[in-house]
Amino acid sequence: MPRTKNKDSGPPQGKADRYIQPSILLGLLLKISYGYELIQNIQMFGFIEGQAPPGMIYRHLRQLEQDGLVHSNWVTEGAGPAKRVYQITDEGKEVLALWIGNMRKQAENLNAFIKYYEKLLKDNE
Repeated sequence: MPRTKNKDSGPPQGKADRYIQPSILLGLLLKISYGYELIQNIQMFGFIEGQAPPGMIYRHLRQLEQDGLVHSNWVTEGAGPAKRVYQITDEGKEVLALWIGNMRKQAENLNAFIKYYEKLLKDNE
């Protein structure tokens, strides 16, 4: 049974990292990036409020690399410390396409749900 909550606080939110994997993959499709730059870039996708926790992003990057979806190299050129640079693999692009298909279907279901709700409201006026 749902808990009673203050209506001003909005609906309950899902897990914060539900869409981190596709966000990382899309961020790397956009451009080859090192971790901190990727953290900055994926904020524009809107699945994380505020700055993404670096530990969470790096944990996902390690898992994506183990799964063969991203590849990394150390870059030692230029001033400053070496940086690990990540890029999406062909398999990562395929998995991202699967995510997009799933997200598209979810969006269709959500839109149908909203239209049904709006119709019920209109019919009950």
